[in-house]
Amino acid sequence: MTTTARISERAKIGNNVKIGDFSIVHDNVTLGDNTTIGAFCEIGVPTPLADQPELIIGENATIRSHSVIYAGSKFAAGLVTGHRVTIRENISAGPGLQVGTLSDLQGNATFGDYVKFHSNVHICQGSKVGNYVWIFPYVVLTNDPHPPSEVLTGPTLGDFSVVATMSTVLPDVKVGEGALIGAHTLVSRDVPAYQVCVGVPGKVRGDVRNIKHTLTGEPAYPWPRHFQRGYPDDVIERWQQQFSEE
Repeated sequence: MTTTARISERAKIGNNVKIGDFSIVHDNVTLGDNTTIGAFCEIGVPTPLADQPELIIGENATIRSHSVIYAGSKFAAGLVTGHRVTIRENISAGPGLQVGTLSDLQGNATFGDYVKFHSNVHICQGSKVGNYVWIFPYVVLTNDPHPPSEVLTGPTLGDFSVVATMSTVLPDVKVGEGALIGAHTLVSRDVPAYQVCVGVPGKVRGDVRNIKHTLTGEPAYPWPRHFQRGYPDDVIERWQQQFSEE
């Protein structure tokens, strides 16, 4: 701990937690063991919009400088943020969530296991993101079909789906398991599992499993066949077993 951090006496701080200079930890915050909070962060910002007041951040989290996390969410172990991230209330996330620098999670959303966002990603309220999803820089998920209105419905991204840079996913759209959204795509209709969607407006162009890697010539998808960096051993073993049986 530093002498300049302000930590509520009501916060529950685990073992070996490090909190940087000028950071604030509010009431009703639980920080798991081995968590690191960078400088100038605000953790557990009170809000009347939270369904419940407690913010729970699991063990082994890394919250980088200038990040702001509101009250009323629960994050499993291994949360990682970049710098200047904003995370609003009523979020539930599985282990290993990674949120890139300058990303904005607007709350009332669910995230599965080992979801990875790059920088400058905007996630609207009501989003449902499955397991092992990749979202690349400047992607926007939207929830208002007739803005501005009070009828909000976020999109759904299936397990192992990939949304490439500068794409926009419109309200209530469902992207299927293993689907690929190409760069600069406007996704206005549902995308079936393992299909490629590209263009403005986005159109389905075929099966993602037919795409060959431009350098190796090997199948590029499903991506867990050849990309496993950063995932725990038990997850990798499960993937390898699955592919060996196909």
